[in-house]
Parts: sequence; structure tokens; C-alpha cells
Amino acid sequence: MGRYLLRRLLLIVPTLFGIMVINFVIVQFAPGGPIEQAIIQASGMNMSSTASVSSASSMGPSAESGYTGGEGLDPAFIEKLEVAFGFDKPPLERFGLMMWNYVRLDFGTSYFQERAVFDIVIEKLPVSISLGLSALVLIYAISIPLGMMKAVRDGTPFDVWSSAVVFVAYAVPGFLFAVMLIVVFAGGTYFDWFPMRGMVSENWSELPFFEKVTDYLWHLVLPLTALTIGGFATLTMLTKNSFLEEINKQFVLTARAKGLTEKRVLFGHVFRNAMLIVIAGFPAAFVGLLFTGALLIEVIFSIDGIGLLGYEAVVKRDYPIFFGTLFCFTLIGLFMQLVGDVIYTFVDPRIDFEARE
Repeated sequence: MGRYLLRRLLLIVPTLFGIMVINFVIVQFAPGGPIEQAIIQASGMNMSSTASVSSASSMGPSAESGYTGGEGLDPAFIEKLEVAFGFDKPPLERFGLMMWNYVRLDFGTSYFQERAVFDIVIEKLPVSISLGLSALVLIYAISIPLGMMKAVRDGTPFDVWSSAVVFVAYAVPGFLFAVMLIVVFAGGTYFDWFPMRGMVSENWSELPFFEKVTDYLWHLVLPLTALTIGGFATLTMLTKNSFLEEINKQFVLTARAKGLTEKRVLFGHVFRNAMLIVIAGFPAAFVGLLFTGALLIEVIFSIDGIGLLGYEAVVKRDYPIFFGTLFCFTLIGLFMQLVGDVIYTFVDPRIDFEARE
């Protein structure tokens, strides 16, 4: 196991580097860099009036891009912006400098918030973690019992109708459920039962402790429901198929032949083996839900977390936030995949990745 872990740890480096390179190259061809954003703010122009101007490249235009400012702006002003943002260097040099800083855990300063990226991420992270953990706990609490019931009642009307619900939940994107929930329950068209945006009310700091908790949970209902509906389908079917595979094995037939009750067979013999793949997938599921699944949900409900931060960074071309969070969360995701493999071996010591290789 030690050699396998060492190989996986060493593989993280080229994988992370490749992901950063690909995203950096894509950015070079994305129109409208941070310099264009700064010009828009400085001159008060609309984005539509600068669409023909924003053909620049490279985490913003470089000195070689030929960008002269347009619209009568002083070229000296553009040059000062390039130096201020660090875009007076060639793309390869900027990328090398960026990666060297990231290795030292220096993620730079936001272009438009003028704060350290690390401080901004730490400020937003608790919101996303609380939302992601709550959704994941709820997803597991629903999916595991439902998957077990579907496996035990395989082929019955309950299994058929519940499968129809699961497939609909899988087919419809979570953000569409979020929009539907807002329209129906947040004062859109029908009911005004839940708040439309944010995690707390404006007067939250003035409320007593119990009312603070109630207010927070009340704001959590709609985004948590949207995340849960969009995420429980895959885990439910995975649990069902895992239990079905174990139920049909010889040792289960032997346990039943010995006169054990169905409940004892299910929880004493089947449960541990069937839950192996479900438990081992928890770290990767959490990372996926936290950094990808919740992005649009946070944007739709205006939840001030990592997802909304990343969205605003892309819109404003705030590249220090974009690349800094990409580096951190990619690294976390790669480590979580490794943690999932380690959990496999703890849940079932018979698994040996080195022997498999």
C-alpha cells in the first residue's frame, strides 16, 4: 500500500500542472480581460460598447497584443494598467511566476477587491462547506435506506415507481429544480413561504440565538432541497445495485439456510460489503458537491460562498481568484480521491491496490 500511495502522490503533481496549463491556455483566447474590466469601470462604458475592443488575450492583454486603448483612451493609461496587473510580461513568464507563487501558497491579491485571495476564500468557505455537508448528509440519509428498500423489493411496484422518481430527478438539472422552487415557494407565482436569496436575513445579527438558528435553517430549505434532489439519484441506484449484488451471493443463501432472520442477514452479512463502494465514495462526493454541484445553486439563491465567488471571478475576469481557487480545489479533489482509496482498504482489508496493479 505504501508504494501505491507514493505513486499516487507523485502523480498529483503532473495532473495538477496539466489542469493549470489547460485552463491558462483557454484563458488566452477568452475575450475581455481584467484590463478591459478596469477600463469599463474607469470610463463608465457599457460592455456592449467595448465588445469590439475586448479581443485581448492572456489573463488580459500583454504589451505585445497591440491593444492601444481605443475609444480615445490614453495609451499611457493602458500601459500603466498592464504594468499594474502584471500583463507587461509574456504569457509563459506569467504562468511560471504564478505556479512558483502557488507552490509557496501565495495566491496573490484580487484585482477588483484588493484583498488577498487566501483571505477571501477563507471567508467564503464556511458558507459552502455548511451547505455542501448538509446536502451530502441529507442525500446519504435518503439514498441509502431507499436503495436498500429497492434492492429488497426488486421488481415490485414500489421499486418501479420509485425508479421513475429517481430517473426524473437524475434527468432534470439541479439548477432547474432551484428555479422551480423559487417560482413556486419563494414569492414567484404561487406561494411566498421561503426567502428567495441569501443564507440569513438582514437583521440576523440582532436576533436572539434561537431565532438566528431558525432563520438560518429557513433560508437553507430551498437551496438544500435543490441540491438534494439533484444529487440523490445516482447514490440511490448505486446502493440498490450494490445490495442486489451482495444479496445474490452464496454466503447470503447459506446464512438464510441456517435460519437467520432476514433483518439479521441484511444488516449482519450484506450491509458491510454492500456499503463498501458507497462509503469509499464519500470524500469525492463531498468535493464534487461542494465545488461543482453547488456553484449554480449559490448563484441562483445569491449565497455568498465559493460557487458565487468563482462565478463573479469569471465574469469580472478576476484571474487571481479564478486560478487560485482552481489550484486549491483541484489539489483537494486529487487528495480526496486518494483518501477514498485508503478508506476502501480500511472498510475491506482484503483490497490490495498494489496486488491489483
